[in-house]
Amino acid sequence: MKQLCLLALRRIAPTLLLLLLSASVFAQSRTITGTVKESGTNQPLQGATVQVKGSSATTQTGPDGSYRIQVSKNAKALIFSFVGHQLLELSINSSGVLNAGLSTSTQSLEDVVVVGYGTQKRKEVTAAVTTIKPEDFNQGGSRSVLDLIQGKVAGLSITRTGGNNPNSGVSIQLRGVTSLRGTLSPLIVIDGIPGGNLDLLQQDDIASFDVLKDGAAAAIYGTRGNAGVILITTKKGRAGEPRYDYSTYVQREVIAKKPDFLKADEYRKLVSPSNDLGSNTDMYELLINRQNTSHYHNFAASGGSANSNYRASVYYNEANGIALQNGRKQYGGRISVFQKGLHDRLTLQATIATNYNKANFIGGSDGDFEQSVQRNPTAPVFNPNGTYLETNAYNNYNPLARISQELSQRDQQTSSADLRLSLDLMKGLRVSAFGALVRDNFNDRAFRMLESRSSQQTYQGTGFASKSNRLAIDRTFETTIDYTKIIAKDHAVNAIAGYSYQYSTAETFNENNSGFSTNAFQDWNLGSGTAITNTNLPRPGLGSGKEDNTLIAFFGRVNYAYQGKYLAQFILRHEGSSRFGANHKWGDFPAASLGWVLSKESFMQNVKFVNDLKLRIGYGITGNQGIPNYQSLVTLGTGGFYLQNGVWAQTYGPGRNPNPDLRWEKKKELNIGVDFSLLNARINGSIDVYSRRTEDLLEDYNAQQPAFISASIFTNVGTISNKGIELAVNAIVLKKKDFSWSVDVTANYQTNKLVAFSNDLYKITYKEYGGLPSPGNLGNTIRTVEGGPLGNFYGKRFAGFTTDGKWQFYKKDGSIGLAKDMTNEDLTVIGNGVPKYMASLANRFTYKNFDATIFLRGKFKFSILNTQDLFFGNKKWLPNNLLRSAVTKNAQLNDDPQYSNYYLEKGDFVKLDNITIGYTVKLKTTYIRNLRVYVTGRNIATITGYSGLDPELQDTGLTTGVDSRGFYPRTKSFAIGLNVGF
Repeated sequence: MKQLCLLALRRIAPTLLLLLLSASVFAQSRTITGTVKESGTNQPLQGATVQVKGSSATTQTGPDGSYRIQVSKNAKALIFSFVGHQLLELSINSSGVLNAGLSTSTQSLEDVVVVGYGTQKRKEVTAAVTTIKPEDFNQGGSRSVLDLIQGKVAGLSITRTGGNNPNSGVSIQLRGVTSLRGTLSPLIVIDGIPGGNLDLLQQDDIASFDVLKDGAAAAIYGTRGNAGVILITTKKGRAGEPRYDYSTYVQREVIAKKPDFLKADEYRKLVSPSNDLGSNTDMYELLINRQNTSHYHNFAASGGSANSNYRASVYYNEANGIALQNGRKQYGGRISVFQKGLHDRLTLQATIATNYNKANFIGGSDGDFEQSVQRNPTAPVFNPNGTYLETNAYNNYNPLARISQELSQRDQQTSSADLRLSLDLMKGLRVSAFGALVRDNFNDRAFRMLESRSSQQTYQGTGFASKSNRLAIDRTFETTIDYTKIIAKDHAVNAIAGYSYQYSTAETFNENNSGFSTNAFQDWNLGSGTAITNTNLPRPGLGSGKEDNTLIAFFGRVNYAYQGKYLAQFILRHEGSSRFGANHKWGDFPAASLGWVLSKESFMQNVKFVNDLKLRIGYGITGNQGIPNYQSLVTLGTGGFYLQNGVWAQTYGPGRNPNPDLRWEKKKELNIGVDFSLLNARINGSIDVYSRRTEDLLEDYNAQQPAFISASIFTNVGTISNKGIELAVNAIVLKKKDFSWSVDVTANYQTNKLVAFSNDLYKITYKEYGGLPSPGNLGNTIRTVEGGPLGNFYGKRFAGFTTDGKWQFYKKDGSIGLAKDMTNEDLTVIGNGVPKYMASLANRFTYKNFDATIFLRGKFKFSILNTQDLFFGNKKWLPNNLLRSAVTKNAQLNDDPQYSNYYLEKGDFVKLDNITIGYTVKLKTTYIRNLRVYVTGRNIATITGYSGLDPELQDTGLTTGVDSRGFYPRTKSFAIGLNVGF
């Protein structure tokens, strides 16, 4: 019995001990419960964070806004937070119940803004900076993450010039053209990595976009800040219980507007019987992929404590274009970890991201859709023997044959890794080190079958194959020291100094061969092609190359605030680039900006409708080093061959003139702005007025020989000026218990001028852009002259048709002549392709669990050259097919194509760009945190007077307003999506 009792005691002793310890712990802690709701509407806030002040203990509210959290007996307060709401701290009472009401903060002055090498509170910002958070993103499927902010930032133009082609990029420009030959797009910085690769980003992994618009903000990035800076911050882990988030959508596209070309029966009436090949073919329709379903999946997990947390996500995205053989598949992931140690003095933040994608380039060519419009509609697709039928009119090929008989693909792998260590040396003093590596590698492959038109015409009926690859690696290292101090309560100082190093390399290799007698190998056996020995075939190609460049910089920024009313910021970056000449490797980029918070002055205290009012003025100098490498150096190039002792020897010689004085383009910019918050933060916004002048523009100029060895030299000469006004307003129009309506408005006006093209040494009378395709030798469409604006269409002025349908134009003296009578002196400015105004309007509605967004945007006061009508709307294009305009609007015309203002049309448009309706399901379960389903339509309708397919063309750079001759379909897209959190 005694042994039995001892055995029982041994077994129950651990349990008794555990109960005693639990009782002891319970005696030292207690449970706090309550609900978190939105003040005013009294709606529960699901997913709000509740944290014990001074502790890492956190939890989140459930679907009904309720929470439960364990606190120690010494805990004094809880901190409540939720996106878009003001932080709230409440003292813990003896009841054990603590309910919180959070006030909305549409444009909270406490919001943190990323400003480059650090952050600032919104209320302390003295430069022109715009922040876009996920709740303001364009919803639905996006081809590029920049689609998320299209139309959301005043002065930022984002245009998808290839429509929704999944393999096309976006054209992006901020505050107008800043260069003739250098980079025109803003610098992209992803989590501190300058020049970060957008392929590594998915829409659900982004926490914010911060756009540094003026020189005072962008000067911290020196020689890469001329065109502005876009800082992208990805989502990181946060303290709290483990979370899982899954997002998905399925999307389909339909043609928004089909080109109006003649049907087969209409075509037959215009051509001779010999051109009637007996069929009724709609080649445009045959090129359309009606089964173009795209789908996207993103799964993320996050969690941890205040001292150690993580976030990991994986995704798969399959985008299928509206065209056959036109798609892109990609998958990858992102892992971010955060850890704090050494008594909270040392923090570590590390991120690894990767993307694998496979692109099919063979479909979606503008040329294919051009063929589909001009192809004889009575021609069948196939010959009677089953081979593809090729028509023989000008510039003809069978696009379906090309798609089926050729191959063009890309396999790409992109990855990045970065690590940041920060050490608090003492209160207010921190040192940090940041290192990053970005690796981008792609392999292209192409093959043309023996029976393809290309092989038959060029390679004597033998196959052609090629391969190429490119490997680019960017290495970044930066270290900073940051000091923050509050002096005598009234003076706040923050200073940062740093060093930056970036080294970039790119290696390329390509080879091609022809003379293949079988299609079996495709491009996997290049050595079997006989062109190596058969001199009757075009010579095989072989090439390789490597280039590199280095950037080194020292930079500093000082921010000062007195009583929160008077603000100042000073920046200086001293930077060197290997791209510039020996005499100008280094440059200085200073900036200064001031802020005055008028709403804190005593004379404003009685102005009750003003919550916040701040004036800003800033001036900054930035640079542009976005040019090819080695432009300042003599490079060695190949020349001809000469015969020596019976052997042909390759010659070598200098490839360009050296220019030791080559330097960066320099932009000087003044920005004056006002930020305001009115009527209890019901109306918030900003107004900015800017004037920028870009000097030392880079361009090729004629060089005197001798002393120069080549006929041209790349050097700094010209000047461009840009001026504009920008407006951004957010307003809560209506807010009731069950219903709310808010509005976002952005608008801007811009104007530009080419101030100078020449100096005492180098002169250019004018530069022309936008060359028209054959036939006709119609030349360039845009001419830029000193003292004139960019984007001017320059050509003939239409004066009517003769009775027999010949062109008539106005001459310089006002008389009228035929096309053959016109000279260069008769040409003049006939329009401009740069939009003067851009605007957007976003409406957001909520009703109980429903939400809806209606987004409109537009561009105004610019012209479009309708190149499609110029060629295909002319009966001279026969026996190729025509647009209907050839027999309607242009029926009187009976002459060769001519470029004139006859084909210039008003480009103004307004797009109903996005409609989204969502429903948030309230679930009474602890397993599902949130669940929202939504439907989205994009590019729903366009209001415009332009007769072409789409008035939204590339409006960046120097060839704006010229509609290409291709007809890649512009589409409407419809998606149904799901966001669920566990």
